[in-house]
Amino acid sequence: MNGQRFVVKVHRRVPLVVAEDPLLLEEILARKKAATDIAGRLNERVLVIRQGRAEGLVDELRQMGHTPRVQGR
Repeated sequence: MNGQRFVVKVHRRVPLVVAEDPLLLEEILARKKAATDIAGRLNERVLVIRQGRAEGLVDELRQMGHTPRVQGR
């Protein structure tokens, strides 16, 4: 590492959507109501949920016919 320093940020309690199938994330992002709850994408299988919007997204996922498992309540 030739002496360079990098800034490292550690975030606690960041709400995420983790999907086994990347197509599910595409489906979520394509739905306007659900997409407004998303802050960003970490990789092909992980989305970051906006703070305070996790419950709304869980409800929307259920309306879409999915059965999300919620951890860390």
